[in-house]
Amino acid sequence: MSEVKISEMRFEDIPEVAAIERQCFSEPWSEKGFRSALEQGYSVYLVARMADSNQIAGYCGLLRSFEEAEILNVAVRGELRGRGIGYAMLSDLMEHGRKRGIRRFTLEVRKGNAAAIHLYEKLGFLSVGIRKNFYRRPEEDAVIMWTPEIR
Repeated sequence: MSEVKISEMRFEDIPEVAAIERQCFSEPWSEKGFRSALEQGYSVYLVARMADSNQIAGYCGLLRSFEEAEILNVAVRGELRGRGIGYAMLSDLMEHGRKRGIRRFTLEVRKGNAAAIHLYEKLGFLSVGIRKNFYRRPEEDAVIMWTPEIR
């Protein structure tokens, strides 16, 4: 993996994060959406920065609900994928969550996104169901994934 530094997202990171979001998703969050998420006390967002350039390589976030959390956004710049950055970010994000009392994590992923599904399985997520036609542009089912409960 390339050297990355992972830290909590700051408001000044939002324009660069939103640019990555637009690159990666057909229905991207706006800068306003990220700003709102950071203002909420029940969200945690991390960014991974390239150690040599300080460029944001990727970001991820979760929304906490009692002892559970939904992973909302996971993205790595296209040219930096396959270097372990997503795994490193999500591992850190889940550890942040555990320290805050989160015992289970969930997410939805495009059924055709085999690379992401494999990453989530490496992190302990299990496929538990399908949400029909969950995604638009293009229309696609979502795989619902959960981690086993941490006792």
